[in-house]
Amino acid sequence: MNPNPTAGRLAAIVTGGVIASLALVVLAAGAAFTWLEHRKDADGYYMTSSERFATPTHALATENLEIDDDVPGSVAGTVRFDVQANGSKPVFVGIARSRDVEAYLADAPHATLTDVQTDPFAADYRTTARGAAAPAPPATRDLWVAARQGTGEQRLTWDVQDGDWSVVVMNADGSADVDAEVAVGADLPIVGTLATGSLIGGLVLLAGGGVLLAGGLRTPRRRRAALAA
Repeated sequence: MNPNPTAGRLAAIVTGGVIASLALVVLAAGAAFTWLEHRKDADGYYMTSSERFATPTHALATENLEIDDDVPGSVAGTVRFDVQANGSKPVFVGIARSRDVEAYLADAPHATLTDVQTDPFAADYRTTARGAAAPAPPATRDLWVAARQGTGEQRLTWDVQDGDWSVVVMNADGSADVDAEVAVGADLPIVGTLATGSLIGGLVLLAGGGVLLAGGLRTPRRRRAALAA
């Protein structure tokens, strides 16, 4: 009798090998997500290092941050901004609808953050100076969905919502020459979900691939008897 595997057994061996290889890739991804899950700080946030952001104008704002409705809760639940002024002036940090920020700063010279490089750190800004008026102190305006101000480090947390948003850093009195150290973070619940899902999925695939490999490599009972004879 021919000891070579039949076409069906050969297909099982090949398929099982492919599935087992895929399982190892998925398990490696799960291990990476698990490692990342343990990189959170004591409060459960993934944080950047603190870096200096400065402008001689009255405000520093981000470009429009468009958040889709499937991001809150699943990808990012809460974001955090740790802001500390480089100087004696109290600092302000707030989040508002982008259209409201544009209206608030329309007549005041301000800078918009357009790009950030990390190694080495560098920030690029676009300066807008359609007018020369100083804005009203930010805390006096009713446009912020979340805001903090004061001396020392100001920690602002915000439960992410869908929409178009901007983050603004200013001197609390609205004066020019904004200079602050800023760190940004988020809790990213999706990381834990991906870690668990990848590990479970990888184990299931590995088990399925192992069953196919075992079935393909096993010699049928009648063939074993014939070979023995």
